[in-house]
Amino acid sequence: MDYFKSLAQELFSTNFETPPSSIQFIDAALSCTSPHFAPSYTDPNQKRIIRRHLVSFLQDYFSFKPSIDAFMHDDGTSVNLLNANGELQLSSSTPSIPLTIWLHESYPFIAPIVLMSTNTTYPIYDNHPFVDSSSGAISTFYLVNWKYPGCNLSDLVHNLFKIFSHNHPFYYSPSTDDFFHPSLASRREAVDRLSCTLHYDMKELLSKTHEEVEELSSLKEHMVRRVIVAEFSVDESENEMMELKERVKILTDEADKLSSWLKDKDQDLSSKYKIEDEFEAIDENSKILLDSIASDKATEDLMYSLDKAVEQGVMPFGTYIKQVRLLAKEQYFGRAMLEKMGISLEWLH
Repeated sequence: MDYFKSLAQELFSTNFETPPSSIQFIDAALSCTSPHFAPSYTDPNQKRIIRRHLVSFLQDYFSFKPSIDAFMHDDGTSVNLLNANGELQLSSSTPSIPLTIWLHESYPFIAPIVLMSTNTTYPIYDNHPFVDSSSGAISTFYLVNWKYPGCNLSDLVHNLFKIFSHNHPFYYSPSTDDFFHPSLASRREAVDRLSCTLHYDMKELLSKTHEEVEELSSLKEHMVRRVIVAEFSVDESENEMMELKERVKILTDEADKLSSWLKDKDQDLSSKYKIEDEFEAIDENSKILLDSIASDKATEDLMYSLDKAVEQGVMPFGTYIKQVRLLAKEQYFGRAMLEKMGISLEWLH
C-alpha cells in the first residue's frame, strides 16, 4: 500500500495552509486498476455510492481522514478496503475515542466494520454493552440493523456520538475540582449503563413494533383483496342465479305448453292410433333423413348385440364376421345416399 500511503501523505501534508479536499484521494483510490493496490469494489454504481457517502461523512467530521489498506476477515481472506481514521471528541472533559471505519467490500448493502483502538492511555470497560474490550470491535443497534439506503456513515457516527455520550467506552477519572467518591462514580456508571440499555431496548421495541405494524398492514391488504374477491364471487353467483331462474321459467312454460298439447291430443286419439303418428316429416328429404337415422341406429344396435353374442360364445366368430360385413355394407350405402342428397352426416351423431 506504499502508493496510497505516499498519496495520503502528500494530500494531507501539514505544508498546506488549509487541508485539501479528500475527494482527490478517494477518486484516486477508487479509480486505481493496479492488481496490488486496487480496492475490492468492482461495481461502478457501488463506487459512486461509496464516494458520495465518504465525501458527505468527511465534510461532517473533518477530523477523520480517508485511507486504504488490507483488511483481514475472520475467515482469513484479505481484501483492500477504504477506511476513515479519526478521533471522535465527545466533549472537552472526556478523552477522545480513536475510530477506524472500514467500508466492507459489499458496502453499502453490508454495514461497515467499526473498530476502536485498544492501544490507548485509557482502558476499555470490560462489560461495555457496545465495545469489545479485547478487539475494540463496536456493535450497536444501528450497525446490527443496518439497511441501505436508510443508513449511511454520517448517521452512524452521529449515533455513536449519542451512545458514547451516555456511556463512554473508556474507564477514566473525570477532570474536575470536585471530589468524587468511588460510590458516586459507580452510581453514575450504573446510571449511564442503564440509560444506554434502556435506549437500546427502546430501539429494539420500536423496531419490533414497526415490524408488527407492517405485518398487520400486509394482513389488512390481504383481507381487503379477499373481500374484493368474495364480493366479486357473490355478484357472479347472483347473476348466475338470476339466469338460472329465467331459464327455469322458460322451461316451465314450455313444459306447460307441451303438457297441454298432449292432454288435448290424448282426448282426440283413439286406441288405433299411436302417439308417434303425430310426428311426421314435413317433406321427402326429412322423411328419408328420419328413416336413414332410424335404420343407422338400428344397425348400430344390432352390431353391438352381435359383439356381445361373440363375447359370450353364443355365436360363432365366422357367422359374426359374415353378419357384420353385411350390416356394414348396408350402413355404408345408406350413408352414401344421404351424402349424395346433400344431407350432412352430423345428424347421425
